[in-house]
Amino acid sequence: MLFNEIVFGPIHSRRLGNSLGINLLPAHKKLCNFDCVYCECGWNEDTKEIVDLVPQKKDIEKELKEKLILFKGNGTIIDSITFSGNGEPTLHPEFCEIIDMVVELRNLYATKAKISVLSNATNLLKEDIFNALHKIDNPILKLDSATPKMFYAISKANPKVVDIEKVKEKLILFGKDAIMQTLLLRGENDGQIIDNTTQEEFSAWLEVVKQVKPRMVMLYAIDRVTPESNLEKLSIEELETFAQKVRALGIETKTY
Repeated sequence: MLFNEIVFGPIHSRRLGNSLGINLLPAHKKLCNFDCVYCECGWNEDTKEIVDLVPQKKDIEKELKEKLILFKGNGTIIDSITFSGNGEPTLHPEFCEIIDMVVELRNLYATKAKISVLSNATNLLKEDIFNALHKIDNPILKLDSATPKMFYAISKANPKVVDIEKVKEKLILFGKDAIMQTLLLRGENDGQIIDNTTQEEFSAWLEVVKQVKPRMVMLYAIDRVTPESNLEKLSIEELETFAQKVRALGIETKTY
């Protein structure tokens, strides 16, 4: 599922309530440094020529301002202004400036709305993005596996571009302001077992959680059609068995 608008919704989000989405990425094109086996946007296409097709800050500002004024006028409640869309939002070259702009518009027209960013956490390695994510209400940072083998099997990221050990270090440094999100799944892709629910996998992930000490953990399961069909959706009951292990650390944990 791809988005063809810069500002879309509001739509009901399992995690964020009435969410007004912002897509910083090309319309009808996925742009991401991951190619997750479960991504609802499908597999990556050749991104060499589409990186310049991202919307400009002035266009994002115009559309968001118009929507926020409209919703303020008709009484529509916005719980979250959410950076989501067709891939990894922090890849936008003006991401940090856009964050400042959205904070300003939120403060003017939707004071009760939270600002949320759904990110794979890889650009925490860039100081300006690290700092920008500290300015928002909900920096929702993904870590689907703490072991290199499973991390790359799920994300299909290029190990020469994305260093999982450095990402973990930055997550730990980000610390208590983080909301960590993890999709738990089992299955197979290209003859390789996909499973981040084994005792070894979950224990390794839990060790990182202990070090990050995030203010919240979100554990969720597949909800939409995935590009890899050989994947299993976990039930809420099973997610809860994992959530209890996180809650035992004194960390608020929600399942979806």
